[in-house]
Amino acid sequence: MIRGFYQAASGMITQQRRTDMLGDNLSNMHTPGYKADQSSIRAFPNMLVQAMNTNGGRGHHRMIGELATGVYMQERSPNYTQGDLRETGVRTDVAILQGFLEPEEETGAPGMLFFAVIDEEGNMQYTRNGNFTVDGQGLLTNSQGHYILGVEGEPLDVGNEWFEMGATGEITDNTGDYVGQLEVVYAEGPQQLVKTGEGLLQNTAADDLVSVVGNDAYPYELQQQFLERSNVDVGQMMTNMTNAYRNFEANQTVLQAYDQNLQRTANDIGNIN
Repeated sequence: MIRGFYQAASGMITQQRRTDMLGDNLSNMHTPGYKADQSSIRAFPNMLVQAMNTNGGRGHHRMIGELATGVYMQERSPNYTQGDLRETGVRTDVAILQGFLEPEEETGAPGMLFFAVIDEEGNMQYTRNGNFTVDGQGLLTNSQGHYILGVEGEPLDVGNEWFEMGATGEITDNTGDYVGQLEVVYAEGPQQLVKTGEGLLQNTAADDLVSVVGNDAYPYELQQQFLERSNVDVGQMMTNMTNAYRNFEANQTVLQAYDQNLQRTANDIGNIN
């Protein structure tokens, strides 16, 4: 009975964490470039149950079978697929239209292209959110004020918002002078990137992300005055949320039944005459 109590509790915890993840996805459904998280739910190893000292006395065991020990949410990982592009008409908005990339051998899935960003502490971050702006010094930044990097590894000085950007990121200011080229980098898979909030990701691998500018093996096109939508499938998220609630309630019902049985065991058995 105690084992069943913990199994039901583990199911409730798992569904609660899954619900939190789905809620985060839904809250970012309008965040440009946001990549929806998906969960991996695993079962704890089963226990092999035997009846001891049976069929012959001491030292003889009879096999009963396996006993499940509960489940847990192993991880949440982003779904790196291209979101739809939306025309905004805003000159500082930029979207990456990613071409076909060969699947990686380790993951079986293609990697993803990103913009490079430097945060306020000097850390390198990456994003698909091209909702840029120009600060008072004429530098290209994201909505949090972090600098967007060019191929030289320095913030891009575009002067003002009236700049022009070519398909591979070449930027000319409002006078027609070339001022730099937007950096685009490649990440092999989601396991090497960790979300740090506000649409930013940090690389946890030992090797830095490589620039793909000028590399025909990584086809892409930058589209000015466009934004990449979130890839959150609202209908699927709502269906998953409903299933998570139902699974939570089912485990809650089982747990309450075990609790009532334990209460009766503690209060009633001792009163039997």
